[in-house]
Amino acid sequence: MTDPLILVLDEGTTSTRAMLFTPAGEPVGAAQRELRQYYPRAGWVEHDAGEIWEKTLACAREMVEKAGGAGRIAAIGITNQRETTVAWDRESGEPLAHALVWQDRRTAAFCAELREAGHEEAVRGKTGLLLDPYFSATKMRWLLDNEPAVAEAARDGRLAFGTMESWLVFKLTGGAHRTDAGNASRTLLLPLAEPDWDEGLCELFGVPRAALPEVTDNAGMFGETLPDLFGSAIPICGLAGDQQSATIGQGCLSPGDTKATYGTGAFILANKGAEIPHSDHRLLGTVLHQLGGRRHYALEGSVFVAGSLIQWLRDSLGLIERAPDSEALARSVPDNGGVVVIPALSGLGAPRWLPEARGLISGLSFATGKAHIVRAALEAMAHQTYDLAGAFAADGAAWSALNLDGGMSANDWMAQDIANLLGLPAIRPDFVETTALGAAMLAALGAGLHPTLEAAAEAMIGGERRFDPDMAEKEREWRLAAWRKALAAV
Repeated sequence: MTDPLILVLDEGTTSTRAMLFTPAGEPVGAAQRELRQYYPRAGWVEHDAGEIWEKTLACAREMVEKAGGAGRIAAIGITNQRETTVAWDRESGEPLAHALVWQDRRTAAFCAELREAGHEEAVRGKTGLLLDPYFSATKMRWLLDNEPAVAEAARDGRLAFGTMESWLVFKLTGGAHRTDAGNASRTLLLPLAEPDWDEGLCELFGVPRAALPEVTDNAGMFGETLPDLFGSAIPICGLAGDQQSATIGQGCLSPGDTKATYGTGAFILANKGAEIPHSDHRLLGTVLHQLGGRRHYALEGSVFVAGSLIQWLRDSLGLIERAPDSEALARSVPDNGGVVVIPALSGLGAPRWLPEARGLISGLSFATGKAHIVRAALEAMAHQTYDLAGAFAADGAAWSALNLDGGMSANDWMAQDIANLLGLPAIRPDFVETTALGAAMLAALGAGLHPTLEAAAEAMIGGERRFDPDMAEKEREWRLAAWRKALAAV
């Protein structure tokens, strides 16, 4: 008998994908579509949720056909760009406005008002998060205040708010309105220690509780797809935000295990087990996963710009034709030629949290070539990681090694540079798309293909490559000094 397959829907910031996995973690197919980014003003970033649904569905149908039909697929797992906020009409099932993307900074003034009113410590104490435009609650409030269709739907009881996994579950099932605890913990509306939305937080941000989804585990039965979508119904059995999913896909299941994902942004999570995390150095506490009603937590550092910087070098500056070209260019020069890139194209995230900061390229001269700028852009990944390493260590979560993943980590030069600057081993799995793998593991658990998450990890996670540091201390000190000088100017 042929083994069943797991269908993963990986809804990212710049593209959406569907992937097929075996219960042993072997990828057997993938389909991908790029997503349009809308930038109506500086600092504003939007998506068309209707486009995301249509392209995700098209990718999923390709993979169902490749599998030989819906009957071959045991379960669907969904992983998603977190915090991005969708408002839709429960009755029509259609979006009421463009989705506000996690990178969007339009609510910076509202966050500042709340901070000045003295709310940040209470909010952080409950949610583990800071008052920053990154998170979903202020985006929901902006949509209510500025999109008449959203406000009207709220008055009529038709409004549904959710992050991308909620939107996809709603469309796939024809009406289920659910979110997992990990995604919910990124909204500013879910206390880390409580099972459900907090009425006081909903009131503070002006978000109607009735518009929010049901909070669930990360693995289980979340509904079945409408039969006409794929020929027959397929159960949805795994949900996780992309960074939690990557942490699971890396096998970081024990306290202290730490991973760094380099995708559109860069996100570092350290497993804290059942301990609710607290940071004195502006890191975030988040739900890593909830299984059987029991939560595991993580300490997180979030960097807003990583792979999107390379995309910007390609699409806006024309310095490269393809993202992988960045590695060859970095190797083509002996050093950065004095160039430093501060990639604050949508503000600075952890540990500084400066939404108004903007990017900088310093150290330019007539001797500067495009290779120096591209190399400096890649070096910025190591520098941002180094800064976060200091914050984690100060919070008592020092790293002994760092597990790398995400599409950008396939760049060997960058992986080695991160190990060099940290002075620690960097370990990269042979299969770097651990975000999708983590969702497959959760779906396999929810469908009963594996009895525990640990058993899924043992069966589904493959080999790895290790990068050991080999940078001279003098060079490290020179790099760090140049970075700090440039950062001070920002």
